[in-house]
Amino acid sequence: FLAAADGLGSIAIDTTQLNMSVTDPTAWATAMNNLGMVPVGLAGQQLVTDSICVPGFDPSLSMMTGITPINPMIPGMGLVPPPPPTDVPVVKEIIHCKSCTLFPPNPNLPPPSTRERPPGCKTVFVGGLPENATEEIIQEVFEQCGDITAIRKSKKNFCHIRFAEEFMVDKAIYLSGYRMRLGSSTDKKDSGRLHVDFAQARDDFYEWECKQRMLAREERHRRKMEEDRLRPPSPPAIMHYSEHEAALLAEKLKDDSKFSEAITVLLTWIERGEVNRRSANQFYSMVQSANSHVRRLMNEKAAHEQEMEQAKETFKNALTGILTQFEQIVAVFNASTRQKAWDHFSKAQRKNIDIWRKHSEELRNAHSEQLMGIRREEEMEMSDDDSGDNPSKKLRVDDSALAAQAYALKEENDSLRWQLDAYRNEVELLKQEKGQLFRTEESLTKDQQLQFLQQTMQGMQQQLLSIQEELNNKKSELEQAKEEQTHTQAMLKVLQEQLKSAKELAEINGHDESQANEINVLTVALVNQDREKNTEKRSPGLKSEKEALLIGIISTFLHVHPFGANIEYLWSYMQQLDSRISASEIEMLLMRLPRMFKQEFTGVGATLEKRWKFCAFEGIKTV
Repeated sequence: FLAAADGLGSIAIDTTQLNMSVTDPTAWATAMNNLGMVPVGLAGQQLVTDSICVPGFDPSLSMMTGITPINPMIPGMGLVPPPPPTDVPVVKEIIHCKSCTLFPPNPNLPPPSTRERPPGCKTVFVGGLPENATEEIIQEVFEQCGDITAIRKSKKNFCHIRFAEEFMVDKAIYLSGYRMRLGSSTDKKDSGRLHVDFAQARDDFYEWECKQRMLAREERHRRKMEEDRLRPPSPPAIMHYSEHEAALLAEKLKDDSKFSEAITVLLTWIERGEVNRRSANQFYSMVQSANSHVRRLMNEKAAHEQEMEQAKETFKNALTGILTQFEQIVAVFNASTRQKAWDHFSKAQRKNIDIWRKHSEELRNAHSEQLMGIRREEEMEMSDDDSGDNPSKKLRVDDSALAAQAYALKEENDSLRWQLDAYRNEVELLKQEKGQLFRTEESLTKDQQLQFLQQTMQGMQQQLLSIQEELNNKKSELEQAKEEQTHTQAMLKVLQEQLKSAKELAEINGHDESQANEINVLTVALVNQDREKNTEKRSPGLKSEKEALLIGIISTFLHVHPFGANIEYLWSYMQQLDSRISASEIEMLLMRLPRMFKQEFTGVGATLEKRWKFCAFEGIKTV
């Protein structure tokens, strides 16, 4: 049962602890095989040597060497095979002992429940013992799980068993659910169902806490050793003053590469009080050597300032180039938002273009403000240079006292300039709050929306006026057509009457049919002439010289396009000559002259297109 308890396969236990008779060799061999033990009196090979632990392994060795204790029952450590798969059901069989027999529970029942395992648990609770079970019988059953250090039996059929190691508790838990029967008796006092569970003992918890404290001490010691190893070395000790060391230090002070180390030694000697009447001259020479480095340091500072100015100029030029490219990008977005290109984009494309345009304008404004700030700083520096000479140049010529004074004046000037910048920023913030300097982004967007709505209203008004003019023209044309129709009907009646009278006269006078045909041709010619006159009367003349000029240009353009052109193509060509002309105005002009321009439809369905053609020459040919 130990193999199935912790999923560790067959594990052999020392057989010297067992001394019992074998009543049923087959059952005994099966039970011992399940226990992972070699049965007494049966031939067999132990799977693991003497104990389940490493031979000669001392658990207390970790306290002296810092080695973390290893549980030899952990799978993958090389001591035991890996656990069996969890989905394979564990088959429990009958276990025969010297004084009792353990019968397995029903395999169809759920496994017995256990409480949460306490930390460092080595003690188990065993309930459901037979009333006649003695401490020796309990030890005989559970010592197969491992070394038992203590058994505390109660009068109420339960006990507590403490093992030597934690992993032995898992083997004892496996016996939970077995029915225990003493000997071959059937008395109720000699049988009981075992219930094995984890027990919370103060001794186990104390040992676990001690072990944790030991591990914590080892961890602290390891960290301390690591910190000591990684700690930077202490600075070298400064030698005591002597004339020989002073001479060496004077040479080091003259060397630029060793100046930092030497000045530290000199400062330490002066603070220690090594200066006296005898060594005063020597210390004075060393202080003078230290002072000689001031000019070198100021020259290095001036060189670094020059490099910084060159870097600023390079940065300003690069920023100017970036700002120029931002301006070009914003110009592209503005051109895309014009109606000529804007109408051809879809709704999603317009939304993306609008977002990109706003983002580019924000970045452009930020870079522009940064560039203006750099230029303001340059102007302030130039004004400082005009008011007086550059302090860095003075420091190269003047002695150390004048250099220090000029440096102090420069620092004061810088502080005043920073205060001036702070005041200027406060003034700009106040102006922004009052709304006198900049408008907020919301107001800009509202103004843009208002302008867009005004333009839309103007376009709709123009379309409404053009539609009204077309309606009036259609009404006038309809009235003229009605008048022409009535006039034509009247003329037709008159001509019919004249025709009848002419036919009667011809019959009376005996003329032939040829004269009647001539009369019919004359009548049709008169009717057509009358219709042409009416159409000429109906078509209004040109209103201005501009319309005549437009008709000439449109006629020339359509004449060189024999297959015709749509109104958008014609409007784009005319807009190059006159940007104020609209497509509707051109279309109305073409509709007013049906004898010069005609409209044709080409294509089917979605490819249907309306084209205008020049047809004045066709009218002349037909006439």
